[in-house]
Formats: sequence, structure tokens, C-alpha cells
Amino acid sequence: TPRSRSVAAPASLTITGAQTPRPSTISTPTPRRLRSYVGKCLRLNGYLQSPGDGRSEPRLPAHSLLWALLMGRLLRCASFAGIEALVRSRARPALSVSRRFGDDALAYFTERLKPVVTRGATVTALRQAKRNKAFDQGRFIGLVLDGTGAGRSREKGCELCRPYRNQKKEVVGYHHQLAMGSVVGTGLALPFDVEPYGPGDSEFSASRRLVRRAVQNLGPRFADYVVADGEYARAPFLHDVGDLGLHVIVRLKDNLPELLAAAQKRFRGQAPQQVFSYGQDRVEIWDADDLDPWEALRWETVRVIFYRQHKPDGRVFEAFWLTDFASRRVGSREIFRLAKSRWEIENQGFNDAKNRYGFEHICHHEPHSLLVVWLLTCLALIVERLYRVRHLHRGTHPVRTAIDLLLLLQLSLSAPAAADSS
Repeated sequence: TPRSRSVAAPASLTITGAQTPRPSTISTPTPRRLRSYVGKCLRLNGYLQSPGDGRSEPRLPAHSLLWALLMGRLLRCASFAGIEALVRSRARPALSVSRRFGDDALAYFTERLKPVVTRGATVTALRQAKRNKAFDQGRFIGLVLDGTGAGRSREKGCELCRPYRNQKKEVVGYHHQLAMGSVVGTGLALPFDVEPYGPGDSEFSASRRLVRRAVQNLGPRFADYVVADGEYARAPFLHDVGDLGLHVIVRLKDNLPELLAAAQKRFRGQAPQQVFSYGQDRVEIWDADDLDPWEALRWETVRVIFYRQHKPDGRVFEAFWLTDFASRRVGSREIFRLAKSRWEIENQGFNDAKNRYGFEHICHHEPHSLLVVWLLTCLALIVERLYRVRHLHRGTHPVRTAIDLLLLLQLSLSAPAAADSS
């Protein structure tokens, strides 16, 4: 994220290194303004009022519990107890939450909240963002898939718990594993869905389910390509993506030894076809679009890209990628950029979600609740990034950093309440 040169702050407070803008230039972010943005600009008013509550006799309004969960993620409260402390404090009116409640209410609520409705909300937000031209900075919109672990415990607590072992193959604890999907390649990495591994499941199978659901929900024309690591360089996955109407870019590794050997033989001894700068790095690239597919793949030919990236400190990184993009439509340099978007889910998906937004914390150790909290974390990341990078960046205003937005939201909770003149 670009470093912000200035940060809007309340008139009575100046943040170190920031300039206080005129009151008429930028409205200071608050939970109420953020809720208005989510409801109006992202078209999620219906979801905020009816999020798929499955409680039989609710006493607490679903909209209060849902907004508290979303704001808890945005304020980086990793636990239900932390959200309870917020809504029982004097900050509750500024938080835009109408009722007080405890962490047990959140546990009961998330156990019965329908994941399909929250998944629909992330889809609505992404499609509305595309209509609002939030992705116009990139030529192609991509989807990336990858697997990760979250929520460790010493003992098995639910059906989603999977054992993890030490070097001696001894079970030392349990964790949960899931595949995540994210929009990439547009200057905004937006994680939008997760698919937990079931009993006997794998990253490959979970990701196949996720990509089919994602394209069905988003529509076949939302994205242009799918990018993934070498784990996905298998015919069933490549066929799935092609049948869905998308192109694919996948890392080529030792799991396809014949194709890898053919590509190495083709490029060995050849001068690079292109040399260009990528930031401070120098990149050499080779491209061939007529390699033979392996037996299970129904492509006529396979296009393979090989690049060698030279860092200023002398380090060199090399990688092979296969794709079905036609060379006449997408050049080598563009394929290199699209392949690099695969790392956005690592840096701006897993890293941010786990280290900043409590993705690994087990709020309530129940399978349905775990899934709902993971999905709400994805939705919170979508809201935060679209609001901060696109909505607040309108005009000539600089992009706020994530920590600046967090600080301003926290400061707004301590704003004095209006005096009661009665």
C-alpha cells in the first residue's frame, strides 16, 4: 500500500507527521460513515438488515450483532470477548450498535448464521465495485486460489480439526485447513471466499469446489483468468477453469517432469526474447507456445513462460509457468505480471488476515461458527480496502494506510456524545 503523506484527523487532534485538512475537503472516517458506505455504495443494506439469521426466537437484533462482528474485525478485535467489551463500553453509540450483548450471544448467532448469505454479500460488493470501476487500473481481473491453515488447538474440538505432526510424525496438535479465493491483478487484493477441507479432503479438491462456486456466483464475465501454484498444474483443474470460460496461469514444477524438461531444453542456450525492468529488478523472459501437452490434458499445445529475475543485491529468481493464453492476445511481459499476482494472496490475503485481523484466532470452536467468522473476515477486508483505497481516495486525496484508517476509527469511538439540551 502506498505510504500516505497526510491523514485526516479531528480538529482537536493532529497525528504526528500528518496535516489536518480543511473540514470541507475530507470527512473523517467513522463507523457510521463506514456503515453508510457499505449500505449505499456497496449495495449491502439488505444484507446488513437480514444477514441470514437462523435463530428461532431471536431477542437481539441480527443487524446489531452482524455490524458488531464486522466492526470488530475492522478494529482488529480478534475475539468475541473483545467485541463484548466494545459494545458494553461508552464507545457503543459511536460504534453504531444499538444493543449491548455478551460473547455468548455472538457464539450462538454465528452458529446459526447462513454462510450462503454472507457469500452472497461478498459477491454483491465485488460486482458493485466492478460497476464503480474500482478494477479499471488493470487490463485483466484475476482470481487466485491457495490453501492455508488457521486456528490451532491442542485437542480436537470439532469435525474440521485436522492433526499436524512434528518431524517424528507424532501428532502434536490440531488445526483447520481451508482454501481461499481472492480477486487479484487490479491493484486491490480482495479475499472473497473460503472452502474448509472436510474429512479426508485436500487443498486441490477444496479449491476445485471453490472456483466453481466463485464463477457461478460472480458470473463468467467477471474475471479473465485464474492463477495458482504448481499444486494445480493437473488436467482436472485446468479443464475445470477452461469449462468455466476463464484462462489459467499455473506454476510449472517437477510434478510435470516431461513438460518441464522439454521447456528447459527449448530455452537452454537461447538468448532471452525480452529484457525489461520490473521496479529495481531486471527481468529476462523466454516464451514458447507450441510445447506438447501431457496425455491427460486435452489442450492442443501448451504455452510455457520462463523468466529470470535479477535483484539489485545479486540474487536471481527463476520460474516456469504454463498458460492457455494465446501469445497473439497476451504478450510475455503481461503474462509475467499476471503470474506475479499469484503472490497477492500470500502477502495481502493470508498475511494481513492472520497478523492483523485475527483470522487464526478461534472465537468459538464450532464448525459453522468458524466458517462464518472466516467469511466475515473476508468481507471486512473487502470493505476496508474498497473504502480506504477507492472511496476515500477520490479526487487528489492520498491513499490512507491501513493503520491510519484503524487509528482514525479508534479515535472516533472516543468522540464526546452530544449534550442533552432537554
